[in-house]
Amino acid sequence: MLLSGLLLVLLSALVSLAVTFVVMRNAEYLQVMANPNPRSSHVRPTPSGGGLGIVAGGALAGLSTALSTPWPTLLVLVCGLVMAGIGFLDDRRPVPATYRLAAQTALAGTLAALCVPIGQLTAGIGLPLPGAVVVLLGVLGTVYWVNIFNFMDGIDGLAASQAGFMLGGAALLAALLQPGLIDQPVFWWLAATAAAATAFLGLNWAPARIFMGDAGSTFLGFVIAFFALATVALGWLSLWQWLILGALFVADASVTLVRRLRLGEKLFEAHRRHAYQRLSRRWQSHARATGAYAAINLVWLLPLAFFASDRLFGALLAILAYVPIVLLMLRLGAGRPED
Repeated sequence: MLLSGLLLVLLSALVSLAVTFVVMRNAEYLQVMANPNPRSSHVRPTPSGGGLGIVAGGALAGLSTALSTPWPTLLVLVCGLVMAGIGFLDDRRPVPATYRLAAQTALAGTLAALCVPIGQLTAGIGLPLPGAVVVLLGVLGTVYWVNIFNFMDGIDGLAASQAGFMLGGAALLAALLQPGLIDQPVFWWLAATAAAATAFLGLNWAPARIFMGDAGSTFLGFVIAFFALATVALGWLSLWQWLILGALFVADASVTLVRRLRLGEKLFEAHRRHAYQRLSRRWQSHARATGAYAAINLVWLLPLAFFASDRLFGALLAILAYVPIVLLMLRLGAGRPED
């Protein structure tokens, strides 16, 4: 299983890079050129929709998993592809936010209710909650996370590096804490999707030759939510570990969202006021801002996540992880109106 798993990881990375390159070369034909506007962080027309490469690499691994596990992973894959398809349509021509939100809610409901064993998930969370409540929280959490991930895809390399960190970090932690996972197909789907996202960085790192687009960001947000629910249900990782791994995106997006709510703004209207966007303008470098986020992930969050497998201790570590990051986001001016 080890050799076939490693081959799947390599193949997913190569497929991701190859499809991204094809999209980049045919962006005008596919009508996915991103032209700069007052709310964008780039200054020249750039191909978008490159996240289709990640979708292709992740779907390849998902299909392999679906053929070798009793879990309804094929349904997860179908839902993820539908999510990516809606995102691709939005990349070409904006889809009304109400339609996107309705579709995301339906897909998240399918994921939470049909694709993860609720009894195991409830036990993994460790709280005495009714199954219906767990499903509802799963739906709300998935929709919120998908939109967070989409909002945070705004400078070169950030979303892909975050996805690679979260998925790769989760695979590493699971392998270290739960020996024997190399025989589990879901583990290799997790690792292969991490590889697909990381390979995409070859063309997306600053200065980006192609952007991820909504097709990639919503797909990644959805499958990350699935892997979080699945690994908690399987007992591989705790919910606190996942919350710590995603702390930078959750904190930046949430602080920005709260500030915009207080100002009475339209939440789905594009802007440039996340902390990472303000940081990239201050430093005049997408690479430095993305690198700073990656350094915090590796130096601060990953070690904390390693020790957060225990439910009670994990909650304390999650608080420890979030407090300085929320303060940092406030210090950087997340959500504050531009000068």
